[in-house]
Amino acid sequence: MIADQSSLAELVASLGDFPQIALDTEADSLHCYFEKLCLIQVSAGGGHWLVDPLAGLDLQPLFDLVCSRRLVFHGADYDLRLLRRVGHFEPCDLFDTMIGARLCGRAALGLAALVEDLNGIKLSKASQKANWAIRPLSAQMIEYALNDTRYLLEIAGTIEDDLRRLDRWEWFEESLARMIASAREVRERDDDKVWRISGSNALSPRAQAVLRVLWFWRDSEASEWDRPPFHVIGNQDLIRVAEQASKGESFSTPRMNGRRRKSFDVVLALALEISESEWPQKEKIRRKRAPKNHMARFDALKIVRDAVATDLGLDPAIVAPRGAMDAVVTDPASPALMNWQRRLLGLEPLPTPDA
Repeated sequence: MIADQSSLAELVASLGDFPQIALDTEADSLHCYFEKLCLIQVSAGGGHWLVDPLAGLDLQPLFDLVCSRRLVFHGADYDLRLLRRVGHFEPCDLFDTMIGARLCGRAALGLAALVEDLNGIKLSKASQKANWAIRPLSAQMIEYALNDTRYLLEIAGTIEDDLRRLDRWEWFEESLARMIASAREVRERDDDKVWRISGSNALSPRAQAVLRVLWFWRDSEASEWDRPPFHVIGNQDLIRVAEQASKGESFSTPRMNGRRRKSFDVVLALALEISESEWPQKEKIRRKRAPKNHMARFDALKIVRDAVATDLGLDPAIVAPRGAMDAVVTDPASPALMNWQRRLLGLEPLPTPDA
């Protein structure tokens, strides 16, 4: 466990000898409202290390070194977002084993499934939902964390060989570039929509008004408590309470402490008094009018897509998701499909930014 600056400096110096480094991260999103980077796992040259970001380390020297090498992740999108919150993190060469496995047509894409399939080793998932902010980490958690990178470099080599053998390396490069670009996008909360959780569309307007108030109350409570919102009250309970209360029916809620119970009761009573003019309006889904013969062209493209997927042994959604096909049928210049997907479907590739 690297938990002081001198040990980190030694690790950075030793990593300089290796051209490839496997990386993973752990956070505490299942246990806190304000998610933190809690652990960085590093593997290279047969060595395996855990770096403790909670020890107050200056991580930039580590970031600068690893980003100058080929970095191997499994499902890098989340890791990239997390690492960029705490420093400058822009890899010059990145390999994502999940993207590669998907393009090779592997049925199971989870890391544990790949390790079992390619290495014959069954990994424990016992610490999958552990609180990574606790210190010290248990022996079980340490083993789980180390296993997240222990086999990645070997798996990456196998998957890269498969991609090149299948002549899908360009697919991988384009898919990887899209993922990296997506990970750079800043996701902003839309307060007009964020409360519309699964099941809310089926509620009456009055019940939606109650749900909206309760959702923001829960968010405030979770933020103040620094716990995930579901620790306050779960989505399904929010839906149920909003529906039953808006109808004047009796309802039960999960157990809450005295202060929170009083706050909940006050907020609910106020929500029930909201005037009809302030109830949420039903979401209007604005769709452009489909061009004539839109469905015929979509169905024809789907037939081609399904035939190509069968021939390649891939899930049809990998060759072209339905939403992307719909976008391209509506607008042939839509970037919803990548150029490798367009070529498979017999569509003209789009110009690249550098072209």
